Amino acid sequence: MFNKFFSFLKTIFYIANFVLISLYIFPGSILGWLFYGNAGLQPQITSDFLVSSNHVYAFILLSILGYFSYEKTKLSFLFIYLFCLAICLEILHLVIPNRGFEFSDLFGNLLGVILIYFYYLVKKYLFKRIDEK
Repeated sequence: MFNKFFSFLKTIFYIANFVLISLYIFPGSILGWLFYGNAGLQPQITSDFLVSSNHVYAFILLSILGYFSYEKTKLSFLFIYLFCLAICLEILHLVIPNRGFEFSDLFGNLLGVILIYFYYLVKKYLFKRIDEK
């Protein structure tokens, strides 16, 4: 039962990767085109505060899916992958037409990954020490 669930979760993680990469490399905003009929507009979930909130949410979701998909196996590889993906996708905006590199987006990507990585570290080290007492 659990193997089927984790297999399904991995499939969702791979689909989320594909969707996120597609959204990032499209020259313009697919979501703006779908919602507003204008690829030049970007929907905003919440207002930004120092970092892009949309990017934080996207990478938190992707990191959570990856974390639960690979919780028992390759977490160190997963977080390295997510950090590299966060950086590479934003750097690609330097060469993709109608897209622009922004540090607030990059930091939003990284913050989304770091928050889930921090949760992983706390769970792994802090709760392990509490259980040992």
